[in-house]
Amino acid sequence: MLVKADLHIHSSFSDGRAGPLEILYTAREHGLQVVSITDHDTFTGSIHAKRYMENTGVLVIPGVEVRSEHGDILLYCEREIDFPRRVDALIEKAHSENCLIVPAHPFDTLRLGIGDLVFEYRDWDAIEVWNASATRGANKKAIEAARILGKPGLANSDAHIPGEIGAAFNVIEVSDLKIEAIFESIRKGLTRPVYGKPPFKTRIDRVIWSIEKLFR
Repeated sequence: MLVKADLHIHSSFSDGRAGPLEILYTAREHGLQVVSITDHDTFTGSIHAKRYMENTGVLVIPGVEVRSEHGDILLYCEREIDFPRRVDALIEKAHSENCLIVPAHPFDTLRLGIGDLVFEYRDWDAIEVWNASATRGANKKAIEAARILGKPGLANSDAHIPGEIGAAFNVIEVSDLKIEAIFESIRKGLTRPVYGKPPFKTRIDRVIWSIEKLFR
């Protein structure tokens, strides 16, 4: 079975515009079967979203974008866990809890990617090779890093407003629509990242939202 998944979305529990329910309905409208709401330093958006899975038919993977000591790292788990900020400790904790750990937009240093430190650690489960909000140059470097490291690549929207959801996504081959099956498929590289960018109007809406946030 093939499913479409966007695994990097922000909700109103951090710096996103939409609440979890609106995110799930939007994801369904865009043909996504799986999402992860990865708010900054909190699982709260994902935990709230799980309440609406039955109503929307969209599987929610609990996630968080951790601000580590060196930059942003995506953490996907079957449940909420405590997480350290030191990269080596975070990787160790993730694997002890059967979580996936993925550097977010690693070469977009203006958005706190970890840069060349991605090569210092060999235990990533995948690399975010395409982030719809990152520069094309940063994404090209991430694609090359995944090739060098021999890691699966993921493409995500990094949506902060609903119109960005699904701008980039992954087609994942799974045996079952369950979190453990999706994790297994990602680890095995049974993923195809689909690159994309939001339309121009949506990018303008994102800029407007970024300005609005400054006054909230």
